[in-house]
Amino acid sequence: MISEHTKHKFHLQVDTKLGHLKDVLSWFERLISPYLPQKTGWQCEVALAEAFTNAVRHAHHDLPASTPIDLEVELFPNFLEIRVWDSGKPFDLKAQLLANEKNVTSIEKEGGRGLQFIKKLTDELQYLTSPDYRNCLVIRKKYASLNSI
Repeated sequence: MISEHTKHKFHLQVDTKLGHLKDVLSWFERLISPYLPQKTGWQCEVALAEAFTNAVRHAHHDLPASTPIDLEVELFPNFLEIRVWDSGKPFDLKAQLLANEKNVTSIEKEGGRGLQFIKKLTDELQYLTSPDYRNCLVIRKKYASLNSI
């Protein structure tokens, strides 16, 4: 029987500064990566980097740098869930993904592909708005169960 009970839960809050990306990735690598297969850990790191960067550059582009971004990671026996919380204006994830697919960008163009990377590297992608007007990008990635979890 597959259990969906959380085995490990981690939280980090940082200000809206791209300079915190290094801290975010170090935190993830130090606390979460030891529990994941190497390839899965790398895919989740890239997805987290893209999600954090999108929150800073897009969701919080007109908000003070002191506006917090909350990062949550939960490890379950067979999947990992990453949640990136922001306070920006909500958007339609499905419409944005569809628009990005229609407007295939040049490989040389910087930006505009973050959501596509996240979608391709992970198994589930959702975007929710909470009653307190915060938004949450929810990323799920399945992996083979490890004994150490």
